[in-house]
Amino acid sequence: MPVHLISRLPSPTTASFTVSNASRHTSTLAKLFFYFQFLLRGIAFAGVLSFHAARFRHALFSQDSFVPWATVWSSPLGSSVCQLADTSNFVVAILVSALVIYGVFLKGYTEESLLVIRGLGIQTSTSSPTYLFKAATRFIPTTEIQDIVIHEAFKGFEVRFYLAVIVAGEPGVVVVFPKLLPNRAKLEEVWRGSRHCLYDSKP
Repeated sequence: MPVHLISRLPSPTTASFTVSNASRHTSTLAKLFFYFQFLLRGIAFAGVLSFHAARFRHALFSQDSFVPWATVWSSPLGSSVCQLADTSNFVVAILVSALVIYGVFLKGYTEESLLVIRGLGIQTSTSSPTYLFKAATRFIPTTEIQDIVIHEAFKGFEVRFYLAVIVAGEPGVVVVFPKLLPNRAKLEEVWRGSRHCLYDSKP
């Protein structure tokens, strides 16, 4: 998927750069597909919960509950779910359920960001592949930043450019946007904006 860059300059001393390969949903068809996808995720999640609720219905749900579970399980849909839950292999059901839950919470895109604050430092962030975990972040104080540079390296048979922060006392560099590796034009825009925010006091 194509990578796009979003630059925000809320003040002369603060800059934010975000790269993402998520769909922008600009067209009506793309928006409809986005909402339809979330609907399918909700149905799949509800299906997994219903399956396991039916499997353990005798242990989890009592007759004194305010919900008429006997009516629920005896309905056409409820009886079908109960029959499937009672006849399925437990190990296979757990494995399939885990895969479905993982697919439900899978983002399907990557988002990485760089936040620059003059006098404080920079913070890099890489989103988690699922909605269940937070993004991986790292903060580097200004006193530890030696420089911000654009390097080039071989990835397979092609040359790729990457933005790197040289940190005092570390043998290697901190790569910004390590997952997406945007093209050189986007990296130059981030490089100029971040250096201007960190070091240049002129407007």
